[in-house]
Amino acid sequence: MVTAVAALIVSYLLPGVTINNSVTAIILAVVLALLNGFVKPILVLLTIPFTIVTLGLFLLVINIVIIKWASEIVRGFSVRDWWSALLFSLLLSLVTALIDSLIGANKKQSDR
Repeated sequence: MVTAVAALIVSYLLPGVTINNSVTAIILAVVLALLNGFVKPILVLLTIPFTIVTLGLFLLVINIVIIKWASEIVRGFSVRDWWSALLFSLLLSLVTALIDSLIGANKKQSDR
């Protein structure tokens, strides 16, 4: 749910990314979780030489590919270009971490 909310927030911030509705955002979150869980580790393993040569920057390309694949899979989610996919990936990670930290802080306060 956190990723779905974060994706909706980021889609409002970026002009090159559109998510039609909240159901699409939830489906996107599931698809991203599956792609990041199963496909991304294989891609990382296969591209170790490129990642080493680029000092880890090739991992950004892998993130872009994952976002672009998700836009092909999920109807109602579109990413205009590679730069939009890169910004979406970075901002999604940032907003997700921010929401997680806010939820974690509230949970710690409620446990007291």
